Amino acid sequence: MTGKPLRVTSLAGLKEVKKELAARALAQTVAAQRRLQAEKARRVQHNLFRTAVGAVQPLVHERRAHLLPAPPAPVAKQQARDDAAALQEAISDVVDIDRMLDTDDHLSFRRPGIGVDVTTKLRRGEWAVQRQIDLHGLRTDEAREALVRFIRTAHQQGIRCVRVVHGKGLGSPGKTPVLKGKVQRWLVQKSEILAYVQATPAQGGAGALMVLLQPMRGH
Repeated sequence: MTGKPLRVTSLAGLKEVKKELAARALAQTVAAQRRLQAEKARRVQHNLFRTAVGAVQPLVHERRAHLLPAPPAPVAKQQARDDAAALQEAISDVVDIDRMLDTDDHLSFRRPGIGVDVTTKLRRGEWAVQRQIDLHGLRTDEAREALVRFIRTAHQQGIRCVRVVHGKGLGSPGKTPVLKGKVQRWLVQKSEILAYVQATPAQGGAGALMVLLQPMRGH
C-alpha cells in the first residue's frame, strides 16, 4: 500500500502520524494475508477438481457411444470451506496495535480521520447499543469466527453500535484475560469498524467493548 508522504507540522500531530503509519503497515499485512488466502483457496479448488475427476482414460474411437451412468449429485463441501475461510480472512492474533490505541483514561481505538469526539460520545453512551455478543467460554477459534460473523451480519443489517463482551479473565489460569487482547486486534483488522472504547462499569467495564460500525453504503 502506498500513500502520500506524511508531514508533521506540530508536536501535537506526531501521535496522529504514528497512528497513520501503523494503519498503513496493518493494511499492507492484511493485503499480504489476503493474497496468501486467495492462493490457498485456488490450490484447494484445484485439488478438489482433480479428486472429483479421478483417473481418466482416452475415449475409444468407435462409431457407437458408450453412455456412462449419471454421476451422483455433488456435495456442497467447497461452499462450506469457502465460508469458513472468508470468516477468518486476514484476521491475525499477532498484529501489533499498541500504537493505534489511545490509553489516556480508558482504552480506545479510532481509525485515522475519525475525531476524538466520536470515541467521547461512544464512551458517554450517546450511541445506543443495538446488538451484543458474549464470547465467554469460547475457544479462540470459536470466538474469532463468532465475532467476525456477528460484525459482518450487524453491518449488513445497518447496525451502528454493538457491545462485545470478552470477559475480564477472572476464570482464566493466572487470572489473565485470554480473549481481551485478541478481540482488540481482531476488531482493528475489520474494515467495518470505525472505533471502539472500553465499556463503562454499567456496561461491563474492562470486560467489554463498545463498538461503532461503519454506515452501510447509501445510508
